[in-house]
Amino acid sequence: MPWPTRGCALNSAALRRLLQNRSFAIGATLTLFIVLVAVFANQLAPFDPTRSNFRARLVEPGAEHWFGTDHFGRDLLSRVIHGGRISLLIGCFVVIVTGIAGTTIGALAGYFQRLDNPLMRLMDALMAFPAILLAIVISATLGASIVNVVIALSIATSPHTARIVRGSVLVVREMEYIEAARALGASDLRLLFGHVLINALAPLIVRLTYVFATAILAEAVLSYIGVGPPPPTPTFGNIIAGERDFMETAPWTMIFPGLAIVTSVLGLNLLGDGLRDVLDPRMRL
Repeated sequence: MPWPTRGCALNSAALRRLLQNRSFAIGATLTLFIVLVAVFANQLAPFDPTRSNFRARLVEPGAEHWFGTDHFGRDLLSRVIHGGRISLLIGCFVVIVTGIAGTTIGALAGYFQRLDNPLMRLMDALMAFPAILLAIVISATLGASIVNVVIALSIATSPHTARIVRGSVLVVREMEYIEAARALGASDLRLLFGHVLINALAPLIVRLTYVFATAILAEAVLSYIGVGPPPPTPTFGNIIAGERDFMETAPWTMIFPGLAIVTSVLGLNLLGDGLRDVLDPRMRL
């Protein structure tokens, strides 16, 4: 019974290293804070994020409106809280779609040599364009909506993810225990999904944390240029986009949603750095 004991020891050791890693601790704390705020947005937001009050236009931050109000008199704190929910939801769906698509393409290309060349040439063609430019083109073509933003960002981030998974599969498939399982008659699908992919998950997990952060930042860019989720739906990006004409007269309308983006992206990047430090054996040499 050596395998279960060894697996538990590895899991316990990895957990201890994670808890002792400063980047992971800070990143996990920031990310957990943002997630909790988004989940309990209805309870935490003091006002309706879409309700206008023209008598309270561009009110400076104070006791009643902690983040001030925008040019429609809407409470900015409430909009940032609810905007975090939509932005995180977009990031979550991008991670799911990218994870499934990138893993499937990378695994098939890495394990089945006859599929490697056509699939990777397609990924190379997509990677020839900067990811954000590709996302802008796709989102502008499909139209401004949350679903189309998810599709655009997933297409833009999947090629690199597929490359990472392919590289891991190429290494794992040549290991001795895979050859032993193949000699015992295990099918290719069982080997791929039951043995190879499980042992190639570490770089994928790290990659997906960066995809999450990239999706939040890219959504802000898409919304700023008008091809993101349409108003009045609050997201970090379209809150900033809607207030850009008031940058000088009411800077708080840009500062607070900008800080929310920075906090979210910083937390996810630190979380990814911590996971990389613990899961990548080369970082422990």
